Amino acid sequence: MSTLDGISVVFDLDGTLVDSEPNYYEAGRQTLAEYDVPDFTWAEHEEYVGISTQETVADWKRRYGLSAPVEELVAAKSRRYLELARTSTRVYPQMRKFVELLAGEGVPMAVASGSSREAIGAILSRTGLDAYLRTLVSADEVPHGKPAPDVFLEAARRLGASAADCVVVEDAAPGAAAAHAAGMRCIAVPYVAAQADAPEFATAGLLVRGGQAEFTARAAYDWLAGATRSS
Repeated sequence: MSTLDGISVVFDLDGTLVDSEPNYYEAGRQTLAEYDVPDFTWAEHEEYVGISTQETVADWKRRYGLSAPVEELVAAKSRRYLELARTSTRVYPQMRKFVELLAGEGVPMAVASGSSREAIGAILSRTGLDAYLRTLVSADEVPHGKPAPDVFLEAARRLGASAADCVVVEDAAPGAAAAHAAGMRCIAVPYVAAQADAPEFATAGLLVRGGQAEFTARAAYDWLAGATRSS
């Protein structure tokens, strides 16, 4: 019997497994420039970390007074992002090690992301994570993106697991809120370290305040093992 018997792990993708935010920022910057919104900054991009492309673009439309339909803007941003993702996406080394540790224990795993299913598939294939992560849920497949719990609950359903037996790994406050709303425990690894004090992260079972710089596969594994024994 595995040390982690009965546990399923659901990973966010962007900023959690892979450092894709620079690609999302560049895709957003190029798209907005095309629609006559110059000088989109990294600080502005950080406001959208953790929410779906659909909801990001809907807010852009309001914020910048864009006349183009949301669907057109989503398609433009997604096209640029996919071009970048297919050539330059980096897996966080300790996250890859964590996935491999869990796979070695036979732990059921899924990815639940605000990205499109095409983008999720492209990144997992490019990075080789598709060898371990085959259950995928995109926010496009459920009624509401994060901070609603829909993507995580759908991931649990596809894994055949109860919410109480799932642990979410997240980098963003909306994702931590979604995990809490789903009734799942959460390992939070803030992408924006300055946001570690956000109230959403206070609900996490394990908060790695320093983000990826402090995250280690072994510490996360040991916490999971302890959580399994106490559940």
